[in-house]
Amino acid sequence: MKAATSPQELETILRAQRGDMDAFEEIVRSYRAGVVGMVYRMFGDAALAEDAAQEAFIRAWRRLDSYRPVAPIRNWLYRIAINAARDSLRREHKTVDIEELPLPASGLDPAAAMIHSQRIHRVRQAIRALPVGSREVLILREYEDLSYRDIARVLDIPIGTVMSRLHTARQSLRENLAEFLETQ
Repeated sequence: MKAATSPQELETILRAQRGDMDAFEEIVRSYRAGVVGMVYRMFGDAALAEDAAQEAFIRAWRRLDSYRPVAPIRNWLYRIAINAARDSLRREHKTVDIEELPLPASGLDPAAAMIHSQRIHRVRQAIRALPVGSREVLILREYEDLSYRDIARVLDIPIGTVMSRLHTARQSLRENLAEFLETQ
């Protein structure tokens, strides 16, 4: 995961801003998996994640001249992808049931796989129960490892709001998962 813009990456961005499609394709290759993964973790829908990523890169290409390298391009792309996913959800008015998503295959024995499956199910429920704002901040911090400042930029909210929402999300998860964790 890239935290800062390297001189080589900055040169690629500048080439893309001048209209070099090959340079933009390098950016897409570098960040596509991260954008898809972040949207998937945030909204729990693989199709939405793919669509939002595609839309994000289309929007990024159209607005590339507005990107200023004061923050990593990853953060700028994440913000565009989150907005694309939100727009898509508003248009479709659909809710996502992350409980119906397939679990990744594992090499666990059947009993361990069942316990693992139960844990994933319970954590998904707890995350899904969070308010959207808290869920977004939690995923950007815990799964995407963004700093508070970067989260604030991605979501266009004050750092204090990031800290408050993150605290609320963690506290809610602790409370929601406490009984479950005690029985494990």
